Amino acid sequence: MNRFRARLTLALVLLLAGIAALVLVSGRWALGEADRSTDGAARQTASAQAGLLASELQKFRLLPLVLIDYPDVAAVLDGGDAAAQSRLNGTLELLAGRTDAQAIYVIDAHGRTLASSNARLPTSFVGQNYAFRPYFRDAMRTGGSELFALGTVSGRPGLYLARRVDRGARALGTVVVKVEFDRLEQAWARAGGISFVTDAHGVILITSRADWRFRTTHDLDAATLADARRTLQFGAKPPIPAPLTLAGPSATIALGNRAARYRVATEVAALTGAHLVRLEPLEPALAAATTRARLWGAAILLLVGLAAGFFIRAADTRRLQNEARAALEKEVAYRTVELRDANARLTVESHERIEADRRFRAAREELAQANRLGSLGQITAGVAHEINQPVAAIRTFAENAMRFLDRGASDTARGNLDQIVGLTARIGTITAELRSFARRRTPTTGAVPIGSVIDGALLLIGERARGVITVDLPVPLRETAVVGDRVRLEQVLINLLQNALDAVEGQAARQVAIRVSGDEMVQVAVADTGAGVDPAIADALFTPFTSAKPEGLGLGLAIARDIAREFGGDVALAPSPSSGGAIFLFTLRRA
Repeated sequence: MNRFRARLTLALVLLLAGIAALVLVSGRWALGEADRSTDGAARQTASAQAGLLASELQKFRLLPLVLIDYPDVAAVLDGGDAAAQSRLNGTLELLAGRTDAQAIYVIDAHGRTLASSNARLPTSFVGQNYAFRPYFRDAMRTGGSELFALGTVSGRPGLYLARRVDRGARALGTVVVKVEFDRLEQAWARAGGISFVTDAHGVILITSRADWRFRTTHDLDAATLADARRTLQFGAKPPIPAPLTLAGPSATIALGNRAARYRVATEVAALTGAHLVRLEPLEPALAAATTRARLWGAAILLLVGLAAGFFIRAADTRRLQNEARAALEKEVAYRTVELRDANARLTVESHERIEADRRFRAAREELAQANRLGSLGQITAGVAHEINQPVAAIRTFAENAMRFLDRGASDTARGNLDQIVGLTARIGTITAELRSFARRRTPTTGAVPIGSVIDGALLLIGERARGVITVDLPVPLRETAVVGDRVRLEQVLINLLQNALDAVEGQAARQVAIRVSGDEMVQVAVADTGAGVDPAIADALFTPFTSAKPEGLGLGLAIARDIAREFGGDVALAPSPSSGGAIFLFTLRRA
């Protein structure tokens, strides 16, 4: 009895020690797992948001580059009349509306604003002098400048993109585009966590938390603060630190009497010296990891407890059996005279022991079965979670095939199954082509098969091209290599095909033909059966801001021609055919 109690005490001590060790290990594991999970989410979100910011800025950076060559801009800066100024105000207002730019304005060489997209509003920039603004001074000195600052008239923050307007050796002034990021910040806020962009000094410029704008991630030096006050870049008040402490991959934010923990991911932003910082909250991942650790710990403790209970019960059963056997032997020795009665009682006791043993074995088997069922339930839940969505899709296709088989349309059912296989391969091809087409990379000049350029363009256009576009590509020319970058050549061809598809929209005969020919040069002709090109704009078709579409900016064909000429080719409008429609010729050099 004493040995049994000692063993029981030892088992309890070991169990308590195991529980303490399990709690310690599970806590450390949960923290490490939460860090890894949150770091991955932070890096992924930071990369996606940096790419979104870069694409947004790329669109707006083209505007001042195009506008400095616009005739009315030079005319107004060179002392143009009121009619030219009014016409330029209207053009800038139209461009601002179509591109979502907050403001576009033209400043003369002395810093005075002559034309603006908001000329008709009470907050008009016309007449304002911005000679003190760094973006104006830097643009007049170096030709271009970018500055994120608080608007002195509107009081709203934004990015100012400035380009100098030159005519000969004279600097006439600058064209400035102001961009605000309200939509981008709202999208970041909806994603959860905290995202912000800092400049080279650590000042927060773009942020999902409006109360952090123009605050800093650390204290600024006196010279930087003085420059900010002089230029009013961040308003009248100097930037102060945000309630944020950055320490490598970790960050804490003061929230009243407590501090929230975050994991940090940093990406280079598409602004000079700027970085995009993503703060991913650690608490949700830590709570989830802690819950998983506790569940695993509970399962382990349950298994250990069951095993310990089994061994303790077995030992107790053996002890009871030994005590019963000793008592029986003692009873037999003391009562030899009552052998018959003793034998009878012994038989009864033997049967009772057998029944007790049978019940014990049955209970043990039921316990083992319950344990197996519990494990099976956990496994089934995991498997069901993993295959639930694929099985749902497979079931839909299988039910359609069964209906075809019930109707005796076995060929149709087989076609349905073949189509599923083909679609998976096609989806993989399309996603690979889309990733290649959308990836931002440095263009390269090399030898590209013209057939792959046409195939890639048709694949990206997709369903819209089916039944409308026909391709006449002689076999000897399919593998003919031309000079260029595959993605940029696809961009030119897609632009021409989309224009052709727009032209035949609503026509009785919707046909677009691609014909490839050439000897020293490879020529790709894109012909459509639309209404043709209006003669009034035919001569200026490749001039920026010339478009026959009501909603068009008129930049697509100009960009397509620039890309083709960069590789030694050209894009031109061929004479209108007698049958109507339009033909564009995309010429490329053989590699």
